[in-house]
Amino acid sequence: MPNVPEIFGCRVFNDAAMKERLPKGTYKDLKKTIEEGKALDISIANVVAHSMKEWAIENGATHFTHWFQPMTGITAEKHDSFISPTPDGKVIMEFSGKELIKGEPDASSFPSGGIRATFEARGYTAWDPSSYAFIKDGSLCIPTAFCSYTGEILDKKTPLLRSMEVLNTQALRILRVFGDNSTKRVDTTVGPEQEYFLVDREVFKKRKDLIYCGRTLFGARPPKGQELDDHYFGTIKPRVSAYMKELDEELWKYGILAKTKHNEVAPAQHELAPIFDTSNIATDHNQLTMAVMKTVAERHGLVCLLHEKPFAGVNGSGKHNNWSMSTNKGKNLLDPSKNPRENTQFLVFLAAVIRAVDEHQDLLRLSVASAGNDHRLGANEAPPAILSMYLGDELTDVLHSIEKGEAYQTKDEAIMKTNANVLPNFVKDTSDRNRTSPFAFTGNKFEFRMVGSSENIACTNTIINTIVADVLQDFADRLEKAENVKEAAEALVKKTLEEHKRIIFNGDNYSDEWVAEAERRGLLNLRSLPDVMPMYASEENIKLFGKHGIYTEVELRSRSEILLENYSKIINIEALTALDMAKKDIVPAVAAYVRELAETANLIKSVDAEIVTTPETELMKKLANLLSCFLKKIDVLDKAVVGAKEVEGVAENAMYYKEKVLAAMQELRAVADEMESNMSAKLWPYPSYGTMLFSV
Repeated sequence: MPNVPEIFGCRVFNDAAMKERLPKGTYKDLKKTIEEGKALDISIANVVAHSMKEWAIENGATHFTHWFQPMTGITAEKHDSFISPTPDGKVIMEFSGKELIKGEPDASSFPSGGIRATFEARGYTAWDPSSYAFIKDGSLCIPTAFCSYTGEILDKKTPLLRSMEVLNTQALRILRVFGDNSTKRVDTTVGPEQEYFLVDREVFKKRKDLIYCGRTLFGARPPKGQELDDHYFGTIKPRVSAYMKELDEELWKYGILAKTKHNEVAPAQHELAPIFDTSNIATDHNQLTMAVMKTVAERHGLVCLLHEKPFAGVNGSGKHNNWSMSTNKGKNLLDPSKNPRENTQFLVFLAAVIRAVDEHQDLLRLSVASAGNDHRLGANEAPPAILSMYLGDELTDVLHSIEKGEAYQTKDEAIMKTNANVLPNFVKDTSDRNRTSPFAFTGNKFEFRMVGSSENIACTNTIINTIVADVLQDFADRLEKAENVKEAAEALVKKTLEEHKRIIFNGDNYSDEWVAEAERRGLLNLRSLPDVMPMYASEENIKLFGKHGIYTEVELRSRSEILLENYSKIINIEALTALDMAKKDIVPAVAAYVRELAETANLIKSVDAEIVTTPETELMKKLANLLSCFLKKIDVLDKAVVGAKEVEGVAENAMYYKEKVLAAMQELRAVADEMESNMSAKLWPYPSYGTMLFSV
């Protein structure tokens, strides 16, 4: 058994390591940079770089890399060794403050949405001292931001940090209005729950669709799926348990607060949940977590699938984004306290979130839009594409009393009685959980459940931070002028509820009735990325992000273009993979089985001439008809893929892929899956759903 406190953070140049190794003055200056955003002098950077290098070498590192998050959705690294030549033909190990602060990876091959041409290669990475450096695979990894030679941001970290600063500024204004002059900083915090699937590596290697696309493009449903609910929270199988044990230990070494692990609803599906951290660190840790999950899986003969919908017919995977705001003193600003009706400060922050979600449904929806997540949202496993908020019974009653100007009677604690002497009675929570709600209040935070399992949470949290900060700015402008802050705040909360209560819904988000009700309320129902992404660079959103210095118009338009292009590229890869599987594997396999059935039928008839038809004959005819239909569907998909080349405009091209190519793929799959259901398992060219989902 590992000594967890001893191994925790052993691969991280964390606060304890800095305090031990840096001179006191340098340590103090660095802490000011981290906690207060003070500028860092190059002389201090040189001292930090030397200590960081010495620590890294002692822990087996020979290289360093600026670890950054380009618009690819994953992290990027360029490794340089510490070695520097000496006149005597030997080397010394060096690392300067300049190398720590700035790197120069080429920017031309990363997605830029037209910001950078291919011949304009230079880009810069800049050290983020608020996220600790760590050692991975023999390299010192330094979390950094990434920008172009001309200064446009090309990554996901920079706008997140900007949004955190904007929210900090506006939240402090609200606190000052309520008499809090001691809080120095407000950070947004996130705890991202991570869902994933584990499949046997040997099985994975036999599926082209999983290898190229991360999801299955064909596959008939197995006799058993998730209908018995026996996998959810069930006993963890030994092989999976061994994987989870090593995963926890590896994550703890990186200082990642992995807390909870369990089986999820679908067979072969699992979840890992960390303790919350600041949005920036939580994002870095989640990116590192996903990489470690895949690496550890390989050592156990497994493959970790992070796609949002790797298997049709069973639940997909999300990444529940638990978001809140906390002061440097540890006070959670979304904690309602025992008497929320009298907690005016809390009600102001709550009202700000309500208004932000209602006014910016488009931004929240596009923050989770992807080709993979479009398959998941709206199914009976994840929130629908319609944004709404769940507040629970108590808060809903509190807000109702404010809106109506009525007194609110605080309810006594409800005791849950078990009616069994051996079992303890306990205090019941003030509200239930609504697992169908996209944006649910869960006691002292909001759980945004629409985020996809493979996505970088930086974009989502950049948008949440920005839209809430924008409302807080308006609230602060009003309250700072008020003669009576409490009365003005209550009036502001009441006005907000009257204007934005349509976004609050505590019922079943899966029901058809809610879809109709949401439309009546005027809520958006944006079902896919091509439907929502053009809104990114709308005049209103350009103004919003420009006002707070999050994105320039050029940066915003480039992001919209990148995401639309990426959507089209993903579906194109899936379509080409489906065609490859269909033509090279499925058609020959079915044709071979039809021949085998024909030969068997002829053999039976040769033995008994009176036999006109046999079961083999009937099955042969059925499969022959299906195969003929399948060949026609292949031709339709082929033409759809070719036709995509003629569609101009990134938004138009993405919509074409959704309406034509994806639709043709789904029709092709329907026929293939029916053929698989009528085929010999030995002749079908791919491992079945049953094998993939139940072999681990």
